[in-house]
Amino acid sequence: MQSSLYVALSAQVAMEKRLSTIANNVSNINTSGFRADEVKFEEILSLAAKENVSFASSGQNFVSRRTGPVIKTDNPLDVAIQGEAWFAFNGPNGAVYTRDGRLRMNENGDLLTVEGFQILDAGGAPIALDPMAGTPTISRDGTITQGGNQVGAIGLFNLRPDAKLTRYANSGVISNIPGDVVQDFNSNGIQQGYSEGSNVNPVLEMTKMIAVQRSFESAATTIQESESTLMDAIKTLGPST
Repeated sequence: MQSSLYVALSAQVAMEKRLSTIANNVSNINTSGFRADEVKFEEILSLAAKENVSFASSGQNFVSRRTGPVIKTDNPLDVAIQGEAWFAFNGPNGAVYTRDGRLRMNENGDLLTVEGFQILDAGGAPIALDPMAGTPTISRDGTITQGGNQVGAIGLFNLRPDAKLTRYANSGVISNIPGDVVQDFNSNGIQQGYSEGSNVNPVLEMTKMIAVQRSFESAATTIQESESTLMDAIKTLGPST
């Protein structure tokens, strides 16, 4: 009887984590370049009882790599990626990767993210434009020209499938394996005048939330029934002497 109680409790712990993940995704529906959090659960098998008992793990988060919708803005400093690559900016402790291509230029010509971090080229160096040379043109391979002269190039990086991604702020990720510089621009490229939105599907996330809430309530009912059955058994058998 106690096994069913603990199994239901482990399910509630797992579903609580799933609910918090869904809530965070929903709150970032309108965050440019945001990548949704997903949760991976594993079965934990207990051999302590006469029969094997399966419990749910508490869950491990990972960052979804699905692409988000691309929106035309006509802003020359807005860039979106076609393909699976990432931009990189100079974070406090090294390179941070992002799909948020809403860029800006400060008075010194430094090309920055909206949060003020320096965008990096393929060699990992910051990019500086000429603030007096007019509107920049950005080609598919990231090359930036002003007044007919090349002044820099935005780097694109592929993150390996086995890389562990840790979220940084809203739209950035830190990879435990450095990104590989993109050299083939047939499958990856940059679109100037576009911005990528969040990859969160609001309808799907709300559907998940309803399903998880119902499962949570079902687990709570199982716990109450197990406790009631246990108390009835104690009353029937009486206290031990």
